[in-house]
Amino acid sequence: MKNEGSSSVKRKIGLPPGTISYVGNKSKKNLFIDVFDYNKKHFEETQLKNPEEVFSYENEETITWVNINGLNHTKEIGKLGKDFMIHPLILEDIANTKQRPKLEEHSDYLFIVIKMLYFDELQNLKFETVSFIQGKDYLLSFQEADGDVFDVVRERLRNSKGKVRSMGADYLLYALIDAIVDNYFNLMEVMGEKIEELEENLFSEQANSDLIQEIHKLKREILKIRRAVYPLREVINQMSKVEASLLSKSTLVYLRDLYDHIIQVSESIDLQRELIWSLMDMYMTTISNRMNEVMKVLTIIATVFIPLSFIAGVYGMNFDNMPELHHKYGFFILLGVILFVFLGMGYYFKRKGWL
Repeated sequence: MKNEGSSSVKRKIGLPPGTISYVGNKSKKNLFIDVFDYNKKHFEETQLKNPEEVFSYENEETITWVNINGLNHTKEIGKLGKDFMIHPLILEDIANTKQRPKLEEHSDYLFIVIKMLYFDELQNLKFETVSFIQGKDYLLSFQEADGDVFDVVRERLRNSKGKVRSMGADYLLYALIDAIVDNYFNLMEVMGEKIEELEENLFSEQANSDLIQEIHKLKREILKIRRAVYPLREVINQMSKVEASLLSKSTLVYLRDLYDHIIQVSESIDLQRELIWSLMDMYMTTISNRMNEVMKVLTIIATVFIPLSFIAGVYGMNFDNMPELHHKYGFFILLGVILFVFLGMGYYFKRKGWL
């Protein structure tokens, strides 16, 4: 099967700077444009089909949040960028889902890229690149496909809970980033449960060759999470130094608290990373101990049969002048000697603690 993600990267090579070319593996997703227009006394939620309909919401008296799902629709993204006077290089980065989390400050807007992480129904780790453009009275968010972790923010807007309806677009940006970071905590909780389950299986009868594959999968997942979360610390730190015209002082207080949350997630990632590495060591130690037990049993069996084989070999020689061969009870005496040697060695190994 052809890798659609890699082919999209190849198509981007050689294009002029500022060309909006989708880089991702969800090229068949439909376009959804959700609009939340609000202030303290007003709220309107609607879903649009065409980007041109967004232009009617340009109103300084309200805050407008436009959420675009479907980065493969590059023409529509270009139309929005032209109306909001977004730099072509920013639009190019929005359509590139391989972007690293970052912050770019422009004269009248901020551009932020963040990784949204979650586990699907099969407990597979999924990544989605989310881009934000925050202006004075508007916020544009871009996602690859429908489905995110912003439902809690939407409910606060609908029900006028908290401060989001009475604050500006900068606070809305904070609230959405905070929702992503809060989901990081849920993500780490699931990772912790996976680690505990693997640790239990490691010392149970369920331990098998598939366990090492699960540990390797978990190690890859924690490294991916680390690459997505660690750059966000620098992004939040840079946001605290942005001009007051784009981020108010009251929002900066919340951003500092958000920075503390990012640090907690980072520390949790490092801890779980160490636990996963320790699982690898414990697995190898367990395999080594099991191999030692097998070798111990085989060595004892071989040691017991060495003298028995010697006795059987001696009396298996074809010589006539062996008096024991002509004794009436010679065969039974030999069996007795063999049994005595066998029991004697077993008793000796038992006293030594080898059995």
